[in-house]
Amino acid sequence: MNLESESQKKTHQHRHQQLWWLLTEPSYDSDMAVPKELSAHRKKHDAIIDLRLWLPDVGQSARNFLGTREVGEFVSGALAGAMAKAVLAPLETIRTRMVVGVGSRQISGSFIEIIEGNGWQGLWAGNTINMIRIIPTQAIEFGTFEYVKRTVTTSQEKWKGKAKLQIGQINLDLSFPWISPVAVGGAAAGIVSTLVCHPLEVVKDRLTVNRELYPSISLAFRKIYKDDGVGGLYAGLSPTLIGMLPYSTCYYFMYETAKSSYCRAKNKKSLNRAEMLLIGALSGFTASTISFPLEVARKRLMVGSLQGKCPAHMVAALQEVIREEGLRGLYRGWGASCLKVMPSSGITWMFYEAWKDILLIDRHKI
Repeated sequence: MNLESESQKKTHQHRHQQLWWLLTEPSYDSDMAVPKELSAHRKKHDAIIDLRLWLPDVGQSARNFLGTREVGEFVSGALAGAMAKAVLAPLETIRTRMVVGVGSRQISGSFIEIIEGNGWQGLWAGNTINMIRIIPTQAIEFGTFEYVKRTVTTSQEKWKGKAKLQIGQINLDLSFPWISPVAVGGAAAGIVSTLVCHPLEVVKDRLTVNRELYPSISLAFRKIYKDDGVGGLYAGLSPTLIGMLPYSTCYYFMYETAKSSYCRAKNKKSLNRAEMLLIGALSGFTASTISFPLEVARKRLMVGSLQGKCPAHMVAALQEVIREEGLRGLYRGWGASCLKVMPSSGITWMFYEAWKDILLIDRHKI
């Protein structure tokens, strides 16, 4: 019994020595990692456990993740949106005041009123929340657009000629070749970004229209939630989503189509920065003109409670505008909107393509 007990003690000691050796020298293989005396002992005792531990390379995993195409497009959109909004914040302030009917109906008059009432800083009223809003909005929007466009294109190529259904003499191609990946991507981009970031848009407009009632971002959130609940943060969501479909679809479709057509006509592989600026501005102008009446209704719903009369829904808001100002009222502030949308769209696309080149050109084929 004593001999057996001594043998068991030695076995345990050898196991502990081997485990310690493997933990402190994990780069060795199983034979080299064991001292000679332990190797000889292991031949006699098969019960010795060969244990190895590998710690994941977190840094390399992070670099691989940040180097993916999707992340690069997401970051490019965020940077492009932030840079464009920083430059064009005064035009956004004037446009919002004119759309909701606050102050002068002229661009110059609204500009003077802001300067006289709040100084030059008034032109950047709500700009902090605007920057907080635009960074995730543009990141989600561009990232969603690129991802959905790629996914639809890949699906169409994968199922082309394979997914067919015959009903009598009618042959149906279920790969839906008539669907535009760009249009689907544009619609998805607008819907997803709106659902995620709409509360920030509501707060931004409240800060722009009535700075005294909503002196800060945190107070605006609390007051809106206290007065109207969660629904208050999503005021005007329905007309926003409805208006976003034609706007976002047209916006991305116009840019991609014009870019492709121009490159084919000029026999070029890509646009220069000036051409991106021009085509981006044209796409923004077209999309804004088509969807502007819904934008007017949306703004009325979002800030109507400030004036003590909030329309019940989008149709009611449109009827109210027509009753008070006629059909021309549906395009009140359109000039200021174009003045803001065109440079904003052009600058955003220009910066987006530039950041994509910087972040992705070495790793992916754009």
